[in-house]
Amino acid sequence: MQLETYISDLLYRYECVTVPEFGAFLTQRVSASINDSTHAFYPPKKTISFNEQIQKNDGLLAHYIADVEKIPFEVASKKIHKRVKTLKALLAQGETLTFKNIGDIVLNSEGKIVFEPSYNLNYLTDAFGLSQFVSPAITRELYNDAVESIEKETTIAFTPEKRKSIPYLRYAAVAVIALSLGGFAASHYYVNQIETHNQLAQEEAFQQLDNKIQEATFVIDNPLPAVTFNVKKQTGNYHIVAGAFRVEDNCDKKIEQLKAEGFKARNIGVNKYGLHVVVYDSYETGEEALVALHDIRKTSNKDAWLLVEKLD
Repeated sequence: MQLETYISDLLYRYECVTVPEFGAFLTQRVSASINDSTHAFYPPKKTISFNEQIQKNDGLLAHYIADVEKIPFEVASKKIHKRVKTLKALLAQGETLTFKNIGDIVLNSEGKIVFEPSYNLNYLTDAFGLSQFVSPAITRELYNDAVESIEKETTIAFTPEKRKSIPYLRYAAVAVIALSLGGFAASHYYVNQIETHNQLAQEEAFQQLDNKIQEATFVIDNPLPAVTFNVKKQTGNYHIVAGAFRVEDNCDKKIEQLKAEGFKARNIGVNKYGLHVVVYDSYETGEEALVALHDIRKTSNKDAWLLVEKLD
């Protein structure tokens, strides 16, 4: 039994997945971050840790296995118990337990469990489709300290020069001011005239357009008969996600591909990161969705995942 596959499925939706008599895998949300030295931007994610003190059976893992494999709850519990005995035996022999996309577990020299998480998979569904990227450093122009000090210390003094007053210069200045005021008034009047003309012409054009629309009539002598289509609307809050795309054309191509393969694929909208989400199908109950997810992972897409969301 691939126990890590079932644990991985549950880590998308739950913060604690307990393996009875062995320990619990815990997730914690971490905000987006920036590495100042490498200028790398990391999306928000879930970090994984392991606590061997939490071993009480809460039934979550066994119920999930029972639903997926269509077996009784008691049988699923026995399979988990058998697998845990094998894991403990391997640890006692000094083996390293590798849980795919989750992490590695090994015993240290003191006989205590040491867990090293894996960073290959982001279990935060809100960040689906986002990956880290590196942005080049922003260089800013630095001012020269020497120039700044010179500008601060240097002062410019204006010394008024005494000149003999000349009467005709005063008259010339008055004449220039008068001509300027007259030209400004004439220009202002001319601009107002142009704006008034443009406004009247625009109103006349709108009136003519309105008259043409009122005069136009459309008569169909032989109307086509009404056609009724019976379309079944896809409903359900459990969606199996095939992918999320930034470009809508890529989203449409994926939908056509999945429909050609026999799936009822569709675009359920744009998430808060601006990505178009494509799903294989939507289901009314979680049991139906889990069965379909298991089949799709086996036959079509091992990276498909379950989204629980109520659509408008």
